[in-house]
Amino acid sequence: PTTLAAHDKYSVLAYIHQTNNQPTTMSVILATAGQDDKIRFWEAPSGVCSRILRYADSQVNCLEITPDKQYLAAGGNPHIRLFEINNASNQSILTLEGHTGNVTSLGFQRNGRYLYSSSEDGTVKLWDLRSPTYSRSFDSKGAVNSVALHPNQAQIISGDQNGSVKLWDLGSSKCINDIIPESHSSSTSSLGRVAIQSVDVSNDTLIAANNHAEVFVWNPNDASKTENGGEPIRPKAKFRAHSYGAYLLHAKISPDGRSLVTTSSDKTARLFDTTNWQLTQTLSQHSKWVWDAVFSADSSYLVTASSDKTARLWNLRSGAPVRQYTDHEFAVTCVALNDSST
Repeated sequence: PTTLAAHDKYSVLAYIHQTNNQPTTMSVILATAGQDDKIRFWEAPSGVCSRILRYADSQVNCLEITPDKQYLAAGGNPHIRLFEINNASNQSILTLEGHTGNVTSLGFQRNGRYLYSSSEDGTVKLWDLRSPTYSRSFDSKGAVNSVALHPNQAQIISGDQNGSVKLWDLGSSKCINDIIPESHSSSTSSLGRVAIQSVDVSNDTLIAANNHAEVFVWNPNDASKTENGGEPIRPKAKFRAHSYGAYLLHAKISPDGRSLVTTSSDKTARLFDTTNWQLTQTLSQHSKWVWDAVFSADSSYLVTASSDKTARLWNLRSGAPVRQYTDHEFAVTCVALNDSST
């Protein structure tokens, strides 16, 4: 892959692919959305809003860009809409119907042909984008807050409001494990458990974070083994990412696997070293809740989204904010970034 860091001080976020010395598609796709029913695309290095899409019917809860940078998926209540990024039309090209509650999380399989999603309707769904209806649906038996696809593309991990982390095998279409982390916080569900707010997975790390800011870490290979009535699978690490009384809103493993970011009602995003789970940075320029965060492809930058109506770009080498995106009218609750060079 091309090394981007040498191009200028904004590194990957000012790089343009060149073909015969002519600029073609911008290599950086940055989009934000939230409670003002609009999706905004940004020129990442300058902070200028370059395009606005209307999202009819509801707020936008989550955003994701296809690996090839051709499409943006936006999840609302209860629809998922797909927009063509390089098309001047502001109309969605596909609306996915099937969820009956807020879509809380979504993503694409590696080839971009399939989309997976979670919803407060208690289901995880898999969509073939050649069709407007879902191809598979998994019943989590509780509102689902977060979903992630294992890098092996064969398993989906979900976290729900009943405090459960489930592993869904796409080959058998079955739940192969149901992990309930032992929390030390007051319960938030009728089952006496604490809701799982966010899940993520890499080749060697599976994390689940509850809404009281406790983070649990497993080896995904261990978590994939069915318990068969034996002892519960215990986390290899657990820690509190934010102070007592703060709500954790999102957690994400960096592309290089070396860092975990968490965002919170305490107005900060925090970075943790995945080798020892020690806090390495606290990003504290936002003035209200920080809802979402996404890493650049080289893991050296982070974009955060906040209720203060802004998104911010951070240089993680220095911990300093380098850009602010300030055109939203209400809370910014989700952000998507694709600046990969492949």
